[in-house]
Amino acid sequence: MFCAWLAWSRFRVVLPILDRTLPTVIACLDTTLRRFGGCPTYALTDNEKTVTVEHIAGIAIRNPALVAAARHYGLTLKTCVPYDPESKGGSESTVRVSKADLVPTDANLLDDYQEYVALEDACFQLCAEVNGRPHRVTGRPPVEMLEEERGRLHPLPAQPYTMAFGVTRVVGRTTAMVTYEGGSYEAPSKLAGQTVWVRAHGEQVILVHVGPQGPTEVARYLRTTPGTPRLDEATVRRTDPLQRQPRARNGAEAEFLELGPGASAWLVEAGATGATRVRSKMAQAVSLALIMGPAPVEKALGQAAASGRFAEGDLQSIVEHLATASVGDPTRASEDHSLQVGTAAWGVLGR
Repeated sequence: MFCAWLAWSRFRVVLPILDRTLPTVIACLDTTLRRFGGCPTYALTDNEKTVTVEHIAGIAIRNPALVAAARHYGLTLKTCVPYDPESKGGSESTVRVSKADLVPTDANLLDDYQEYVALEDACFQLCAEVNGRPHRVTGRPPVEMLEEERGRLHPLPAQPYTMAFGVTRVVGRTTAMVTYEGGSYEAPSKLAGQTVWVRAHGEQVILVHVGPQGPTEVARYLRTTPGTPRLDEATVRRTDPLQRQPRARNGAEAEFLELGPGASAWLVEAGATGATRVRSKMAQAVSLALIMGPAPVEKALGQAAASGRFAEGDLQSIVEHLATASVGDPTRASEDHSLQVGTAAWGVLGR
């Protein structure tokens, strides 16, 4: 449990976490301050390794990464004095009381949480309950006193400290995948080659991209195991990554591909079947489009690709056929008449 409370109003925030890594702690700090609606001058906390790396002559040496994050919010870190119940006891008892209300035990008879989000909801409901009722010391609800205390808090920066988003990963240029704790997760293909932030949040893994407009969540998945990649059904490319799509590299190729999807399909199929004189036939298609118009030529190219017709004159033949063929309802043979002379021949069947 990550627990924090304001000393004057007693407004409390309780967040469930699965680890105490630096990105998780910073993410919890950002969430807490935004629930406060401002940042106090000091934060008194326990001597976790994420806060204090060591003590020298009784002086706490702070974790420089967390100091930088705290400075981003305008917060000064203070740590409890070891073995001092007045400072350390308050920090530890906050977590102990929260666990007694939230973690299933034989004493409180709570049921096990079926999923992580259920524990998050329970923490949120606990905070709403304790912050909405009168505190035994002040006699006033903390949520009411918070409105007054916010006038003493520092304004928060618009964006969280970037380390709150986790660790950086470079999106693969061909697969658009990133690896995090042994699992593979897909990022949007438009971010190929760029850097994203990846962090775990309970049972989920979140991908964030920091662009000119600020940080944006680009994907969210359930955790996976090595060898079982997570793909975003909404953005995954459904084409085979080994089957490349045509991209023009000169003016002649651009003119041909500008005819439309039929031209791209024709080129892909022509290459796969080993057609000859492909460039010459592409130039003929462009010339034919100047005479007949691009629409019928593009349609003919699509039909040629579907039927595997890449010989000389095939494209012009299809264009001419499409220009003269009647477009009407399909004709069907009547059931009232048959070309069968009789049924006598069926008598020899089975002999």
